[in-house]
Amino acid sequence: MELKHKIEEAVAFIQQQVTIEPGIALILGSGLGALADTIPDATALDYGDIPHFPTSTVKGHAGKLVFGMLEGKPVVAMQGRFHYYEGYTQQELTFPVRVFKALGVQVMIVTNACGGLRDFLYPGALMFIRDHINFTGSNPLMGENHDELGPRFPDMSTAYDPELIALGQKVSAELGIATEEGVYTAVSGPYYLSRAELSMVRGFGSDTVGMSTVPEVIVAVHSGIRVLGISCITDMAIPETLSPPSHAHVVAVANETRPKFIRLVNHIVQAIPLS
Repeated sequence: MELKHKIEEAVAFIQQQVTIEPGIALILGSGLGALADTIPDATALDYGDIPHFPTSTVKGHAGKLVFGMLEGKPVVAMQGRFHYYEGYTQQELTFPVRVFKALGVQVMIVTNACGGLRDFLYPGALMFIRDHINFTGSNPLMGENHDELGPRFPDMSTAYDPELIALGQKVSAELGIATEEGVYTAVSGPYYLSRAELSMVRGFGSDTVGMSTVPEVIVAVHSGIRVLGISCITDMAIPETLSPPSHAHVVAVANETRPKFIRLVNHIVQAIPLS
């Protein structure tokens, strides 16, 4: 079945279940999915019930699509995401972004838990993503291009919308929440990188490293959705002082950071203008 028809079937199912037309999409990473629980009077759909949706297999990812009003704005939140290392193609794991566009989403806030590669970062830090490096070994736009969905050769030089970054920084300053700005590198996973690999990624100019986000951002930009990326640094991945990380630790630090993360995202959502 063609991608266009799969999108149409997923959208038709969703629109039978919910009446809200979301203008903002939230993709919530490891340990950060609790933000969706704060959406009042929300409607939650299991990924497994939505036609052609993958299902999340990673602990800390609830696997629900949550619709509702957040800070006066109509939103849809992915409570858990999909990863390349779970065995999905990048076209499959980014399918929800295609559905978001068809539902009317204008802005996507994508979040992740990741490792910090620089001394100015620390566990619990929040970083606005300025740019990314795709080191996953694949690309969700490979293969046939569907012109009705986006251009064959989209520009990724400003994938993370500068105006949204400035808005996020303004909001964080007003709230007294310290934030950083930097480059995020996506790797395929599922293992944590070796010291040599971390040195290489840092040498490329990256400030953080993780196993998600970039495929979804590529498809969002291809689709014409504006993107704001926020990383929660959960462990330090500096080769010289590396301590063996674990997924349990990643989720634990994300949970500890959750209150200020939710506060920041809620106020950013409130400040985002929709047409």
